[in-house]
Amino acid sequence: MTDDDVKQFGDIRLERVREHVWEMPREGEMRVPARVLASEQLLEQIRQDKTLEQLRNATHLPGMTKHAICMPDGHQGYGFPVGGVGATDAEEGCISPGSVGYDINCGVRMMKTNLTYEELEGKEEELVDALFANVPSGLGGGGIVQGDVDAVEGVLSRGVDWALEHGHAVEADLAHCEDEGRRPDADPDAVSQKAKDRGKNQLGSLGSGNHFLEVQRVTDVYRDDVAAEFGLEADQIVVLIHCGSRGLGHQVCSDYLRRIEKEHGDLLDSLPDKELAAAPAGSRLAEEYYGAMCAAINFAWVNRQLIMHRTRRVFERVFGRDWEAMEMDLLYDVAHNIAKKEVHDVDGEERELYVHRKGATRAFPAGRPELPSTYRDVGQPVIIPGSMGAGSYVLRGGERSLDLTFGSTAHGAGRTMSRTQAKQEYWGETVRDELRDQQKIYVKAQSGATVAEEAPGVYKDVDEVVRVSDELGIGDKVARTFPVCNIKG
Repeated sequence: MTDDDVKQFGDIRLERVREHVWEMPREGEMRVPARVLASEQLLEQIRQDKTLEQLRNATHLPGMTKHAICMPDGHQGYGFPVGGVGATDAEEGCISPGSVGYDINCGVRMMKTNLTYEELEGKEEELVDALFANVPSGLGGGGIVQGDVDAVEGVLSRGVDWALEHGHAVEADLAHCEDEGRRPDADPDAVSQKAKDRGKNQLGSLGSGNHFLEVQRVTDVYRDDVAAEFGLEADQIVVLIHCGSRGLGHQVCSDYLRRIEKEHGDLLDSLPDKELAAAPAGSRLAEEYYGAMCAAINFAWVNRQLIMHRTRRVFERVFGRDWEAMEMDLLYDVAHNIAKKEVHDVDGEERELYVHRKGATRAFPAGRPELPSTYRDVGQPVIIPGSMGAGSYVLRGGERSLDLTFGSTAHGAGRTMSRTQAKQEYWGETVRDELRDQQKIYVKAQSGATVAEEAPGVYKDVDEVVRVSDELGIGDKVARTFPVCNIKG
């Protein structure tokens, strides 16, 4: 091992296993080693905050298997790093709300159209204004559906099935959503009334922060055969939606973090960071959290479904055609803040694990039974958004993902700058005007501060993140898209 194969960052040592794979050897109370999947360029950014320290802390979780992993877009989070993956034994380990995060089932969905960029040119301002007026965004309440008690209960228990029953979805939408838009383990009774009250008026809303609705054009196709299976081609218009479970998911996380502090303080005391709060597998609290989390997952899928269906109606008005005629079909919806029971090979043994993905996307290769029949022979679509001034990517689950990452890859570009710093560095109106004048990207948001917080310069290079994923074989490049219209909260 040469000097170039070892990185020492304070008391953290990383050893190069192979290209783009750095290992933090097991020492002290670590239960497993940790791995960072990054190029030298990305590693230099990852080391700037507490990501590596948080990754090391995550290896202390009971039942952690193989290694804790940081994806190429990794950055500091709440306890567990964003871009982190950790798999714990479902019988002898734990489930960690802190390792899922507050925005349960924050995720992305992409909707295809048969429109070309040429057909959209000249309508950008009309479209962005119409989308902003019709898709609720920003902090607080206000959604497409004003839910009552029965509606919220139905959403939590049945997911997108509820949306189908109430005319907000078609059968094909379910067939192209992770888990067909429903977690059967959902337990609405495990969700507090406070959480339900926070969520009932937010069904069908983007929220704030980095959540968005973006109209994009396909600029590049890298794998023609896979793109054809996904229904993608150059110059095509697509729509990307990024949001989660709103106040309901946040409250679920808060509720269970407090309960863990009271009921499992001994486990909490054994961890190097209380923000990793976890409940022992098999405990009543672990089962209740899993049921509540699955219910919040269902809520988030319905939230994105309602936004997508409203977007179809907006396109109908702007383009004067039925959405079916524009072939506005769901490509895929995938979560990137989640913990799921999955079976994986660990040292030659099939084991059921809680796979925690926090700011990481499931990326199963062809053949996994969990995939929709449409994609089972080609591999799971993976959607990786960049900043509003850069491209986004569609990948497919790579052949090496199961071995290297429990079937996972990155979830986005990953921040390099805090929101506070971003507002000091950028002026929202200037960012908006430069995007329009220099790149023909039309942005509309609730405030200039939101645009400043999400300026392209606050994110890592998504091209580099995706290059690493592709070269590692955990998520294969299929197509690249570029923003046309963007609405933010």
